[in-house]
Amino acid sequence: MQASRMKNVIFTVIFLCVLTFFWIIAISREDGSMYREITESRLVDLQERMHRVELLSHQRENDLQMLSSQFTSLLQIISHKQDSVANGSDVEILSSFLDVEKNSSLSDSLHLPSIFTYLPHLLQHPDSLKPAYRLSRNRFGASIVLGIPTIRREGVSYLCQTVQSLIDGMTEEEQIQCLIVVFVAEPWDKTYIQEVGDTIQSQFPESVNKGLVEVVGPPAEFYPDMNNLKITFGDTRERVKWRTKQNLDFCFLMLYARTRGIYYVQLEDDLIAKPGYFSIMKTYADQQRVYEWILLEFSTLGFIGKLFKSSDLPIVVEFFLMFYKDKPIDWLLDHLLWVKVCSPEKDDKHCVRMKAEAKKRFRPSLFQHVGMQSSLKGKIQKLKDKDFGKQAIHRAHVNPPASLHTSIKTYQKFTLQKAYIGEDIFWGVSPVAGDTVEIVFNPYIQLQGFLFRSGSMQHPDDKFLNTTVEILPEFVFSDTNETVANKKATYVAVGEFNKAGVAKGDIDPLYGKIQSIRLRVLQNSQSWVLLNEIHLIQASQR
Repeated sequence: MQASRMKNVIFTVIFLCVLTFFWIIAISREDGSMYREITESRLVDLQERMHRVELLSHQRENDLQMLSSQFTSLLQIISHKQDSVANGSDVEILSSFLDVEKNSSLSDSLHLPSIFTYLPHLLQHPDSLKPAYRLSRNRFGASIVLGIPTIRREGVSYLCQTVQSLIDGMTEEEQIQCLIVVFVAEPWDKTYIQEVGDTIQSQFPESVNKGLVEVVGPPAEFYPDMNNLKITFGDTRERVKWRTKQNLDFCFLMLYARTRGIYYVQLEDDLIAKPGYFSIMKTYADQQRVYEWILLEFSTLGFIGKLFKSSDLPIVVEFFLMFYKDKPIDWLLDHLLWVKVCSPEKDDKHCVRMKAEAKKRFRPSLFQHVGMQSSLKGKIQKLKDKDFGKQAIHRAHVNPPASLHTSIKTYQKFTLQKAYIGEDIFWGVSPVAGDTVEIVFNPYIQLQGFLFRSGSMQHPDDKFLNTTVEILPEFVFSDTNETVANKKATYVAVGEFNKAGVAKGDIDPLYGKIQSIRLRVLQNSQSWVLLNEIHLIQASQR
C-alpha cells in the first residue's frame, strides 16, 4: 500500500516536472521571438566591429615589429656613438637612426610605412601622438562618430550653436549610439583649449557626463615647422600654412576617432543639422553595405557631412599625410578617389561616373553652413548649401531592413531601392493589372502601420490608383482558430490607395510578425506611377 502511494507520488512529481518543462519551453519560445529581431539586427554591427578589430590587430602586430626594429637600430647606433652622446649631440644620433631605417640594413623583415615616415619629427617627442587635453568619458562602440574641428575666430564663435543643433536633432536612443568629438585645433594656445573644454562642460553638462560629447586638443609637438613650406598654386605663405595645418588637424582627429565607432562623419564648427539626421545617415550607410564605396556625402559644401567607414580611415589618413604639404584637403580627397577608381586608359566621363559610384550623394543635404568668418584669418565666406531646406519631392524615413522587388518597369535611375531609403523617388512606367511592389523582411517583423504616398505637384497624375496594400503574415488562423505556418503564402489586404494616391493605415497586432508587404495593381493604368514616400512603422517605434 505504501509502495503504491509512493509510486503515485513519483508519477505525480514526474508529471508536474514535464508540465513545467513544456511551460518553460513555451514561454522561452515566446520570449525568444521577442528578442530574436534585436539580436539579429545587432549581428551586422557586431560583424563590422569584429572586422575592424581584426584589422587593428594586424596593424598593431606590424607596429610592434617596426618599433622593435627601430629600437634595435637605435641601440646599435648609440653603442657606436658614445662620444656624440657625451657631447649631447642627439640630433646627429637621430639623423643616423633615420638613415639606418631608410636603408633597412639592420632589419631582416619588411615593414609598411608608418606615421613617422611622413612626420619624422615625431620621433623626438614621445607624447606627440597623445592629446594634450582631453575631456572624455571614454565612450566606445558608437554607431557614428561626429568629428568637429574648431579654431579661435576673432570676435565670434559658432561652436556651441553647432553642438546644440547636433544634440537637438537626435532622439535619446540615437544619442546613445553617437559620439561627438570637438577637436580644438589650437595646439600653441593651451589656455584657449582649456576655455573651450570648460565652455562645453558648462553648456552641455549632461551630454558630457553621459559620454555623448567630448573635447580634445592636440599637442604642439604633433605639428612640424611650417615656416619653410613650399609656396604652390599662387597661394600666399599664410594660406599655405593654413591649409597644411588643416590637413594635419583632420589627420589627428580621424586617427583619434577611428577606434571609437563604426562610421566617422567629418563636420565643421559653424553649421546646423536637420532633425533626424543621425538615423537617416546610419540607415543610408547600412543600406550601402552591398555596394563598394569610399565615402557618403550628406552636404555639397567642402568637407562637411563626409561619412567614412572607420575601417577605411587609416588608408585615408595615410594618403593625406603623403601630400599634406602639397594641396588642400578637398583636393586630396578628390585625388584619393581618382587613384582608387579611375583608369588612365579611360576618358574623363568614365572617371566622373566611377567617382560618383565611390562617392555616393544623399539628397537633400542634412547640414547647412551658417558661419560667415572662415577659419582662414581675414577671409569672409558666404557659403550656403542650396540643397539644404529644399522641399524634396521624396520624403525620407528610417525603414526596417528589407529586400525590394517590383514587376513595374523602372524609369532611369528612379529605383524602388532609392525610394525606400529616402534617397530619391520610385518612378515606374504604366503599370498593368497584377503588377506588384514587394518589400520582403528578413528576419520577419511586426508592423504597426504603413504609409505610401504617390504623385507630386510636378506630376499629379502619376499616382497609384486601384491598388491594394497587402501583407503576408508568418502564421494564419486555421478552421479551429489555431495559428499555423502560412505555407501557402496567403496575402491579406490591409488597405488601399485613395483618390489622392495615398495609402495609410494600421495593422492589427493579431497578425503578428509578417514576411512581406506589397502593393498590388488591380487595373491597367495609362499613367506612370511615382512613389515619393514609404514609411513602415514597426510595433516598437510608436
